Amino acid sequence: MDFLPMLLEITGNVAGIGGGIGAGLAALGAGVGIGRIGGSAVESIARQPEAIGDIRANMILTAALIEGVALFGVVVGLLTLVL
Repeated sequence: MDFLPMLLEITGNVAGIGGGIGAGLAALGAGVGIGRIGGSAVESIARQPEAIGDIRANMILTAALIEGVALFGVVVGLLTLVL
C-alpha cells in the first residue's frame, strides 16, 4: 500500500526530467535545422545570384515551418514538466 505513492512520485520526477530534455532537444534541433537552411541558402545565392527571390522565399517558408514544429515540441515538453 505504501509502494504506490512512492512509485507515483518517482514517475512524476522522471516525466519532468524527460519533458525538460525533450523541450531542450526540440529547441536545439530547430536551431541546427534553421542554421543549415540559412547556410544552404547563402551558398545557393552565391552560385546563382539571379535566383535570390525564389531562394529567399523558400528559405523563409521552410524556416517558419521548422520553427512552428519546434515551438510545438517545446510546449509539449514544458507541459510535461507542469502536468
